[in-house]
This record gives sequence, C-alpha cells and structure tokens, in this order.
Amino acid sequence: MLVAGLDEAGRGSVIGPMAVAGVLVDEGGLEALVEMGVRDSKVLRPREREELAEGIRCVVLAHRVILIPPCEIDRAVSRGALNKLEARVMADIICELGPDIAYVDASDVVEGRFARAVRSFLRPGVKTAVVAEHGADARYPVVAAASILAKVERDRAVRALEEDLGVEIGSGYPTDPRTLRFLRNWYARHKRYPDFVRRSWRTAREIAAEVLGTRLDDWLYE
Repeated sequence: MLVAGLDEAGRGSVIGPMAVAGVLVDEGGLEALVEMGVRDSKVLRPREREELAEGIRCVVLAHRVILIPPCEIDRAVSRGALNKLEARVMADIICELGPDIAYVDASDVVEGRFARAVRSFLRPGVKTAVVAEHGADARYPVVAAASILAKVERDRAVRALEEDLGVEIGSGYPTDPRTLRFLRNWYARHKRYPDFVRRSWRTAREIAAEVLGTRLDDWLYE
C-alpha cells in the first residue's frame, strides 16, 4: 500500500508564503522514517529539520512542496476560503503522488469537513482515501515528514527575502518582535506593504492604522 502524508507550514505567518508539502512512502519507507526519528517539525531545531529533510528526500518514493504566495492567501481570506485553498492544494499534491491513502493535518476545526473538502478537489477517477486529523503530524511519521519539508522550504523562502532586502525579518510570525519591527519600519517609510506581506492579516492592518493614525476599521488592504 502506498501512503501519503501532507501538512503545511506558515499558515499563521504575516510574512512570506504558506508551504504545503506531501510525501509518498511504502511500508519500507514508513519504517525508515521511524528509524530516522522523524517527528513534528515544531519540536525540532532548524538544523535538525534540515538534516532530517535530506534523509526524508532519500527514503520517500516521491515528495512535493507547493508555496502559496501572500496575494493568493489574501484573496482566499477576503472570501473566507483559506481552508478551501489549503484543501485544494493538498488535493493537487495527492493527485500528483497517487497514494492509496493520504493522512492530512486538518486545518478546519471539524476534521471530517476538511477531509471532505480535500476529497472534493480530487480529480475524477482518483480513489485515494483521505483521513484528516488534528495533530496528525504528531501521530503519523509520514505527516511529520511532510511537516518537516514544508517548514524547511518556508524558512528558506523567508531567509531568501532577508538576503534580498538586507534587513532582518525574523520568523515572519506576528508573535516575533523582529517581524513586528520590520513591518512598522517598512510601513512608516513606504506607506504600503511589499508583496510578500499578507495585507489581510490583522497584525498588518493594525500596524498600518497605527502608522497612519487612523482607526483599524478605516484601513482596507489593497
């Protein structure tokens, strides 16, 4: 039986893309992931993730990472369809990998609803069984492997932005003081955000309103 695991990284970030990754393994590949010590990317240090990512790419039958840009995320948020966007991208990866069963980390509060959303985007004739669970990356090594690849690719994208700009961005998450400092400094200087910022995020809107001296309700992202 061929098994796929899928997960995302960067869903809550205000800067940079969201990465959605999938890996495909057989029984031997599953055993190899366990022996490697693959586990949820959130409990690993950056160097550990990088090292495990190299090993994962060697033992899986196939893997795929898709980076969803901030502009596409903003459009989905404006329609209340962020879960739908993630489900569609996961379905695209499942169709490409061709597993018998796919385990996905559910972004919807209702696990079954997210599984149905993913299945609804599968191409005609694709018979993959889809299982969506909260915390799947902590329960299934194949999902943990996907979470590691997603996190590594997203981190690389953010570091590339820092190198291009020559300034510190931080992790890109609203809880990171370095990220907040970057957003405030950028908006104070340019009075608009660059394309790699998710303008629909409340953090971005609050900082823009603060800099412009307006109410949050008066500030609309472009």
